Amino acid sequence: MKETNKDSEKGSNMYGNVAHNIYAQNNVGIESPAKLIEMLYEGVLRFNAQAKKAIKDGNIEKRVYWINRSVAVITELISVLDLKQGRVAKYLDGLYGYEIQLLTLASVHNDIAKLDEVSNVFKGLLEAWRETTNVAN
Repeated sequence: MKETNKDSEKGSNMYGNVAHNIYAQNNVGIESPAKLIEMLYEGVLRFNAQAKKAIKDGNIEKRVYWINRSVAVITELISVLDLKQGRVAKYLDGLYGYEIQLLTLASVHNDIAKLDEVSNVFKGLLEAWRETTNVAN
């Protein structure tokens, strides 16, 4: 069940809108919601790769920036889940929340292993999504 606290809704919408706006600006002609989800998964993978590079380079500012972008995308993914659709949506809601926790820990502790764990999960999600929606390039 979603929180009804207006402050938490504002925070969630803020991050969600950031993620959506990034993709809307870069891809004006998005073909379908299925393609948008694929692009969001790809975004998490790209942003995590950049965050990993920033950690290796010791660049705190870029590490925070790229991890925050990944968190914004995952927040957008959470916001579009329809939890009334059953177990898969509820599972994804929990999984996405856990991935945000891992990203937070990766940022705080410069932990590449946690960043890699998130990337591996999203690689699997992307592959499964492409298989079930037939939106692969």
